[in-house]
Amino acid sequence: MESILVTGGAGYIGSHTCLDFLEKGYCLIVIDSNINSSTQSLKQIIKIGNLVGQDFKERIFFVRGDIRNEKLLNDIFIKAEKTNKKVYSVIHFAGLKSISDSVQDPLSYWDNNLIGAINLLKTMKKHDCKNIVFSSSASVYQNAKISITEKMEKSPSNPYGQTKLTIENLLIDIFESDSNWRIANLRYFNPIGAHESGLIGEDLLNEPTNIFPIICQVANGFRQKIDIFGNDWPTKDGTCIRDYIHVMDLAKAHVASLDYLMKGSPKLINLNIGTGKGISVLSLIKEFEIINKCKIDYKFVNRRVGDLPQVVANNSLSLSLLNWKPVKDISDMCADGWKWAKNNPNGYKKINSSTENISIKNLL
Repeated sequence: MESILVTGGAGYIGSHTCLDFLEKGYCLIVIDSNINSSTQSLKQIIKIGNLVGQDFKERIFFVRGDIRNEKLLNDIFIKAEKTNKKVYSVIHFAGLKSISDSVQDPLSYWDNNLIGAINLLKTMKKHDCKNIVFSSSASVYQNAKISITEKMEKSPSNPYGQTKLTIENLLIDIFESDSNWRIANLRYFNPIGAHESGLIGEDLLNEPTNIFPIICQVANGFRQKIDIFGNDWPTKDGTCIRDYIHVMDLAKAHVASLDYLMKGSPKLINLNIGTGKGISVLSLIKEFEIINKCKIDYKFVNRRVGDLPQVVANNSLSLSLLNWKPVKDISDMCADGWKWAKNNPNGYKKINSSTENISIKNLL
């Protein structure tokens, strides 16, 4: 059986995507450094499979390591081929992802994100694996507004976004030099929520900077209130508007993108992955309160440098090309995300006992 290599597959978006691929019958090899993730997420995925009568453990293999290690990547491809699990496609999540941290430590971001991608692509070329779905970001765009299309000008305002755009440009150069490649750059907007089972979700190994995990921390009593950066933006309620997408809808977009790439002739596509609907910060908080029957205290503070009033996707290209559309609304996002956070306030740290008999097979 051929395999898909998933880099960073133990992380938040990666683990949910692995689950969806496994549910559809794929064989996966996951490589993850576990710097910002836990292999417990993969054990939880196997547990979800067991609960629905599917044996995922025979179709998921793990390698702990850094994709900047070119020898390790080469060993994975060689071992996969020798064991009848040849890697034919890659889903590339691995990399550092905090915008604020990238401003403070740009060298680490360029080193991890760009060098890792270069090593991965070199190894793929060496082994004639020319299919990749890349985890990019809406942060590649220059101007934030309602209905951002894929053709709008790209000029990121932070090192994180710069690394994403640079990798996109590298992929364009690779495709132009060899048109046998099949490449999809998925530009995420704001993924939130968790799997409906509450068994996998976002594991907060570091202090969160995104709004949804902070809301959950307030609901769990870990914080007194959430700071809202500005109430004088040119929006209906004065707070910023963002395009939030359920992480499982985002996961399904990867499966749909790979399916699309493998049909017809080789191609390179850039796709916005969002709902196309804007939700203000205050509206998100109020929806969370209503759905989960709790109170979220907040206070208004000064605007943050670099924030923009509204960032909303135009997802019409994704809807037209892929056999995909977002099906979960903001209520689902709030309910599923809180189910995970409420049941697992310490993330994966306290749930080892529930999966003590589950093991992840190592490829190497």
